Amino acid sequence: MLFPLLLAMPAMALAAPPPAAVTTDPPVDRVHPSAMAPFVIPSEDGALNAVMYSAAGARPHPTLLLLHGFPGNEQNLDLAQAARRAGWNVLTFHYRGSWGSPGRFSFAHCVQDAAHALAYLRQPQVVARFDIDPSRIAVAGHSLGGIVAARVAAADPRVVGTFLIDPADFAAIGRSFVDPEKREAFLVDEVRGDMPPLAGTSEARIMDEVTHAGPALDLVATMPALSGRPLALIGATRGIGAMAEAAARAARKAGAKNLDAETLETDHSFSDARIALASRLVTWLGQFQH
Repeated sequence: MLFPLLLAMPAMALAAPPPAAVTTDPPVDRVHPSAMAPFVIPSEDGALNAVMYSAAGARPHPTLLLLHGFPGNEQNLDLAQAARRAGWNVLTFHYRGSWGSPGRFSFAHCVQDAAHALAYLRQPQVVARFDIDPSRIAVAGHSLGGIVAARVAAADPRVVGTFLIDPADFAAIGRSFVDPEKREAFLVDEVRGDMPPLAGTSEARIMDEVTHAGPALDLVATMPALSGRPLALIGATRGIGAMAEAAARAARKAGAKNLDAETLETDHSFSDARIALASRLVTWLGQFQH
């Protein structure tokens, strides 16, 4: 999984027990039960293997677009389940060229794919099928999914808020390649082992894309476009929490008024902080409930 230890800060303790949606199944709605629906979303030269976790109830539901990282070994589906128990639909998918989704994988394609998924959620037939409230669509992403979520939300002011989980700043990583040792370490430790589930790409292509990453993959530069809406940046001490912290500083500088920024004492996959992470997500989503 991604990245070495970059930051060591103690996690902030939760002020309250985990929300019920994190730990407790809701009553069964026999008329409009929760469900899971797999389908394919077309995207440019490929398609996205997708799943909707639909919430119970007939009322229009707020909906979360949940984006996985590179290559997506940790899909954070426990977060999807917790959000659904809290009354949210959750759409998750595999980017083109990853995990069997047709097409060619690239970081640029990931951003395009997320934009296509966001547009899909607003299609009238999709809104009707899943009882979506199109005025309450939020985006969350982990690692690579973090910068992807930030970019699609920055480009779409209708997204109500953005929740970033140890997000990756590939522009910053690319700038670090002026040091050949850091470039080699990224290739060996991060890229090489993540290639098997990816199609239509190569180590060389991935490294070239990171080396030349510009504003489209610059987490810090994206913060001003997000600072006027609810924004959460949850970093990991044994992950890349320094990148989340840098983004939080940029958001504050841009005048963010509704910013939740915290670094948990865990690894990049939040292996020993899943309840804590789900609690923060569900609590953060609560501000959009009617």
